[in-house]
Amino acid sequence: MKKSLLNLLGPGILFAGAAIGVSHLVQSTRAGADFGFGLLWALLLVHIIKYPFFQFGPRYATATGETLLDGYKKLGKGVLISYFILNIATMFTIQAAVTIVTASLASNLFGISFDLVTWSVLIMFVSIVFLGIGKYKFLDNLMKYIIAILTISTIVAVNIALFKTNKGFSFQQIVPSGTAQVTFLIAFLGWMPAPLDISIWHSLWSVEKNKTTFEKIKPKQAIFDFNVGYIGALFLGVCFVMLGALVMYQSGESFSSKGTIFASQLINLYTKNLGEFSSVFIGVAAFTTMFSTTITTLDASPRAMEKSSNLLFPKKRKLNYWFWLVLLMFGTSVILYYFLSDMVFLVRIATVLSFLTAPFYAILNYILITGKHTPKKHRPGIGLRILSLVGIVFLFGFSIWFLLSL
Repeated sequence: MKKSLLNLLGPGILFAGAAIGVSHLVQSTRAGADFGFGLLWALLLVHIIKYPFFQFGPRYATATGETLLDGYKKLGKGVLISYFILNIATMFTIQAAVTIVTASLASNLFGISFDLVTWSVLIMFVSIVFLGIGKYKFLDNLMKYIIAILTISTIVAVNIALFKTNKGFSFQQIVPSGTAQVTFLIAFLGWMPAPLDISIWHSLWSVEKNKTTFEKIKPKQAIFDFNVGYIGALFLGVCFVMLGALVMYQSGESFSSKGTIFASQLINLYTKNLGEFSSVFIGVAAFTTMFSTTITTLDASPRAMEKSSNLLFPKKRKLNYWFWLVLLMFGTSVILYYFLSDMVFLVRIATVLSFLTAPFYAILNYILITGKHTPKKHRPGIGLRILSLVGIVFLFGFSIWFLLSL
C-alpha cells in the first residue's frame, strides 16, 4: 500500500518542486523580513484564489488523456497562438530568475569563486545532462527526496526560531501602500505558490506519468496527488514567512540585491537558529531546492513549447524538445549577462509578469474545464465554479490596482 501510494505521487510533487523555489526562499522570506507576519493574509488568500486553476491541469489531463495545450487549441487556434507568444515572452526571464538564485546558493555552498553567469551556465548544463539521461522518471524520483529534505530542515529551523526568539511579535495584518510596497505585493502574489502557467506543465507531466505506469491514473487520484503538493507548498510558504519575521523583522538588516550576498543572508537565517554546525546541511537543502526548481523549469518550458509548436504547425518541420531546451539555455544566459548586477530586480520582473498574465490562464482553464471538451462527470462542482469566478475577478482587480498605482 505504501509503495503504491508513493508511486501515485508524481506530477503533484513535481508541481511542488517547481513552486518551492524563488517564491519561498526569496519572496516569502523577504515578506517576513519586511512586514513580519503582516502578509500572511496575502499568502493564504492567493493559495485559495489560485487553487482551482492549478487543479484544473491534472483534472483535465486525467479526464481526457490530453494536455491543457490540446484543450487550448480546441478553444481556437488564436488561443494557442496567444499562449505561444506569451510563453516566448516570459520563459527566458522566469528561467533566469530561478537560475541566478540557484547559482548564488551554489557559489555560497561550494566556495568556488566563479562569476554567477558561469555558475548559471554550469548549472543549466548539468541539468540538461540529467534530463537527457533520466528524463521524466529522474525528475519524478528526485523531487520526492528533495522536498522531504527541505521540509524537515525548515520545520526544525522554524521551531528552534520560535523557542529562541526574545522579541514579541504581532499578527496584525498589513495592506501595503505606496508604489514600492504594492510592487512587492504583486511580485509576492505573482509566484506564490507559482505562476499559473505551471498548470499547463502539470497537465504535461500528468500525461507523461500515465505513460510510465501500468495502470491509468484516475482524476480523483491525480487531484489527491496535486493536493499533497499544493498543501505542502502552502505549508512551507508559511514557514519561510515565519523565518523571515522571527530572525530579520525589525533587526535593522535588509536583504541585498546582490546574488552572492543574498545567498549568505539566506543561509544565515537558518544558522542563526540551528547553529554554525548546520551551515553545510542547510546550504545543501537550500541549493537542492533551487536546483530542483531550475531543472523542472528547464524541463517544462521546452516540453510546453514543443507541444504547442507541433499543434500550431503540424505540417512543418518539428521543433523538438532539445531545440527549445538549447534555445532556453542560450536566451537565459544572455539575460543573466545583462541583468546580473541586480538579482532582486530580475526576480521582480519575472514575478510581476507572471501575475499580470495570470488572468489569461485562469479564464482559459475555467472555460476548458467547464465546457464541452471535458466529460460532464469530471467537470467541477458549483463550489469550485464559484471560487473560480471569484478568483478571476480577484486576479483582474489586483492587476488593475497595480497598474493604476505605478
